[in-house]
Amino acid sequence: MSIQTVVPNQPRPRLPEWLRTKLPTTQSFFQTRQLLGDLKLHTVCESAKCPNHWECWSKGTATFMIAGENCTRACGFCAVKTAKPLALEVDEPNRVAEATKRMKLKHVVITAVARDDLADGGAEHFRLTIEAVREANPGIVIEVLVPDFLDKDDCIDVVLRANPEIYNHNLETVRRLTPSVRHRATYDRSLSVLKKVKDRRGNTIYTKSGIMLGLGETEPELFEAMDDLRSSGCDILTLGQYLQPTPKHLPVIEFVTPGRFAQYGSVAEKMGFTHVASGPMVRSSYHADEFNPDHFRLGNLKNV
Repeated sequence: MSIQTVVPNQPRPRLPEWLRTKLPTTQSFFQTRQLLGDLKLHTVCESAKCPNHWECWSKGTATFMIAGENCTRACGFCAVKTAKPLALEVDEPNRVAEATKRMKLKHVVITAVARDDLADGGAEHFRLTIEAVREANPGIVIEVLVPDFLDKDDCIDVVLRANPEIYNHNLETVRRLTPSVRHRATYDRSLSVLKKVKDRRGNTIYTKSGIMLGLGETEPELFEAMDDLRSSGCDILTLGQYLQPTPKHLPVIEFVTPGRFAQYGSVAEKMGFTHVASGPMVRSSYHADEFNPDHFRLGNLKNV
C-alpha cells in the first residue's frame, strides 16, 4: 500500500489524477450563487471548502448551513470558521424555505455549525427550519446533517418532532483517531446519537453517517467502525477521501484509490447498509438526492 504523507504547514502533495476536477462555470452556477447571496444564506459548500461545490451549484443545488457560520468547535479536518457565534436569526428558517422553493428542490440537505453555546445546541432552530421548508415545498425529502447535541435526549427529540426523512450524523473517522480529528466529540457519543434515533423511530426514518478516509486509519479499524455503525442501526453510509483544506489542518496520510473505495463499498453493502456511496469525491451531501425517494416506504429498511 502506497502512503503519501504531509508535514504540517508544508506545501500539500500533488493530487492524484482521480481527484482533479474541472470547475464548471455554467449560468446555473452563477444563478445559485446570486440566489444564496440575495437571501443571505450560508452553505457548507463554501464554509467547509467542499471540492464539489462548483458542480453542485452548477446543477442548482446546495447544502444549507443554518445557525450562523461560526462554529464553537475546532475540528482538525474542518474548514468552517471557529469563533464566538452570533445570535440566531429568527427569519433564517423562512429564508431557507424560500431558497428551496425557488430552486425547486425535491431533496434538501440542511446542516449547521456546532452551537455548544446554546442550551439546546440549535435543535429548535433545526425544527423550525424543517417545518418551514416542508410547508413551502410539500413532498420534499428533508435530510438533516446534525451535530451531536452532546447526546442530549431532549435535543434529539426536538429535531425528530419535525419528522425529517433522513437523520445524518457523521462518525467522521475511526475510534483511535477521533480525539485528534474531532474536537469535543467522542466516537461512542456519535454512535449513541444514531442508536437513539433508531430506537425512537425505527423503520419510519433513515439514519445516515459518513467516514473520511486517508487520515491514517487501517482497514481493520475502518471495518470495525462500519460494523459499529450497523450495530447502532445506521442505514446509509458515505465513504470519501479526506482533503486537507488548509496547511493548518490535519495532513493527508493517504490518497485512497477508486478501486479500494469500490471494495470498501462492497464490504459495506454486505454488512447490510440500505444504501452506500463510496468514492474519492463522495461527501455527506454530495448527490444525496440519488437515494431514491421510492425508498421512503415502510419495509425497505434492512434489519440490523
